[in-house]
Amino acid sequence: MVIRKLSVIISLVFFVTISLGYPQSPSLHNKRTQTFNHVLLISIDGLHQKDVDVFTTSNPNSNLASILKNSVYFTNAQAALPTDSFPGLLAQLTGGLPKTTGVWYDNSWDGTFFAPGSKCKGSPGLNVVWDESLDVDQTVLNTTINQDLLPLRIDEEGECVKVQPWQYLRVNTVFEVAKKHGLKTAWVDKLPAYSIVNGPSGKGVDDFYGPEIASLPDKTNLTQVEPYDNYHTVSILNWIDGKTHDGKPFSVPNIFGGNFQSLSVAQKSSSNVTGFIGGYVDANATPADQVKNALNYIDGILGKFINELKTKNLHDDTIIVISAKHGQSPIDRTLFKKIDPQLLNDTIGADKLNQITTDDVALIWLKNHSDSKTAADSLSAKKDVLGIAEIFEGDSLKAKFGCDPNTDTRCPDIAIRVVPGVVYTTSKKKIAEHGGFNEDDYHVPIIVYNPSIQQKVANDAVETRYIAPFILSALGLDPNELDAVVKEKTPTLPVF
Repeated sequence: MVIRKLSVIISLVFFVTISLGYPQSPSLHNKRTQTFNHVLLISIDGLHQKDVDVFTTSNPNSNLASILKNSVYFTNAQAALPTDSFPGLLAQLTGGLPKTTGVWYDNSWDGTFFAPGSKCKGSPGLNVVWDESLDVDQTVLNTTINQDLLPLRIDEEGECVKVQPWQYLRVNTVFEVAKKHGLKTAWVDKLPAYSIVNGPSGKGVDDFYGPEIASLPDKTNLTQVEPYDNYHTVSILNWIDGKTHDGKPFSVPNIFGGNFQSLSVAQKSSSNVTGFIGGYVDANATPADQVKNALNYIDGILGKFINELKTKNLHDDTIIVISAKHGQSPIDRTLFKKIDPQLLNDTIGADKLNQITTDDVALIWLKNHSDSKTAADSLSAKKDVLGIAEIFEGDSLKAKFGCDPNTDTRCPDIAIRVVPGVVYTTSKKKIAEHGGFNEDDYHVPIIVYNPSIQQKVANDAVETRYIAPFILSALGLDPNELDAVVKEKTPTLPVF
């Protein structure tokens, strides 16, 4: 139901009430308090807070600049650590960090899982990967997950069962809460394994679409990635029009959205297109040609969404949240330094390792937790060669991430914050990466837009996990229906 013009004031009153404190009364549980009817969540991978400022200053007539005029713009927001796409997205959809969601990366370790085809025989422990390697055919855009490649676990009845992506998640999502209240949901992301957003029930998203980005001949080529992002754009436009992502009869979802890859690709790759330069010109985030083009492309997409919402008379009744799963490091290309990740393996010793996950970060799972202090000391002794700024192990790891590898089978034994600019890679094209714990990795924007909102620039220290309880509040639902919100006492965004 579209909010009548008169009810804009009423909506603001509801928002003030909700943002001051979550509804606690049992009588409100499983009931909606009428506020807004739709939330559109847009994740622009790699978008720094600096990017927003630089782009809107240079382009005062842009769609993004116009959006900011009716937004609360949070300039001091932090993405979830580690700043990988999976924990970054799930923070926005669950309100939780990896210690609660159980999802540390798209490439991590679970001490209770078994390899595909093993029939759960042998010693447990598996490098769990949620990427294109699970596809039936990763060269096909509309592929599906090959069920024979899924990890295995022993369930509560002692049976050996396959683990679907959504079963890997330990807590529920905003989609599942919405479904409990009879609302519609939809999401588009970059490959089939992102069906993890369904939540543990497997039924949170009415219309999920995961076109495989790895199907592109060159997924580091901006001229190929922008048409790929268009599949996401068309999906969202179809949802606004009351259709499924592929144009079949549907209804306008109450929670919907998706991610966009073009900016991330433009930031990371040095020579995707002849005559184009990736990344930034300087430490102030002045964009080089590829990033400039990607930002203009994304700005055009935002304009399409606003225009379509207006055309369908949904503009007043829709809250738009724009943020990012992660940033990208380094912005200052003079800091960029490649280090072969094999040096980490050699320093610790392959016989002591279960798994090392690296980007501009290193997460390390050991065969014996008791070896963590010795391994950390070995790394520290070579920290200059290995580009290490800080090592989290033992008490410092527990303090930083809130998990204990002795009791949580997914918690890493060691986490490394690199010197800003360091990336563990042997790639010849790469000039930036994400995953790490430095400012360029985590300092992303959060923009909350609706035409009834008065422009505000907020310097509150907020986190992207605050988005999840805000989404439910915006729909008049109780944020305490999210498991992670209860466990972590996650606040909502102070929008009103």
